[in-house]
Amino acid sequence: MDILNFFIANYKEIAYRTEEHIFIVFLAVSFAILFGVTVGIYITQHKKTADVVLYIASIIITIPSIALFGLMIPVLSLINEGIGYLPAIIAVFLYSLLPIIRNTYTAIMNIDPALREAAKGMGMTNSQRLLKVEIPLSIPIIMAGVRYATVLNIGVTAIAAYIGAGGLGTFISQGISQSNSTKLMVGAISVSILAVMADYFLLFIQNKVTSKGLK
Repeated sequence: MDILNFFIANYKEIAYRTEEHIFIVFLAVSFAILFGVTVGIYITQHKKTADVVLYIASIIITIPSIALFGLMIPVLSLINEGIGYLPAIIAVFLYSLLPIIRNTYTAIMNIDPALREAAKGMGMTNSQRLLKVEIPLSIPIIMAGVRYATVLNIGVTAIAAYIGAGGLGTFISQGISQSNSTKLMVGAISVSILAVMADYFLLFIQNKVTSKGLK
């Protein structure tokens, strides 16, 4: 009951913190999609580069989020951006790269070679084959990577409250520092609900952009 009363009494602040949370995740994951899909496509033609890129991305995602945020502070302090939105967005961007690059790379590499030969036989250029055959066939797997990155980083962004980036993690950090279990639970529940809603929304988008023949 205390949790429900808190939601009712503080719905404006919860809505505001939710907007902050969404802003960070949306911006970071959007940049990660643009960069990650491009890199994923590029490394399908360069096996040695692929191994290096995937290895580096794997190392980044193993760094504890609080440590990565901490590393950002002295580096970005050089441009007076040590705390706030920028380090949070950069950290979430970095954490998003592995699932997006890996899924893009895997999806394109696993396309049936016969389909590529058929596209060549129709006179398609490499660019046409990529845009009209390979990417459309890869969308379900690429979107799975985007969904994973988004849900993962909605949780990671909650830690960003400790570096002044706001978001729903503010309730969690305040709940811990004030020994207030209600605030802590409100923050945790809000983050969980947001993650579930984001996953279902992206699944809806995935179904809309996936070719009917692949459903």
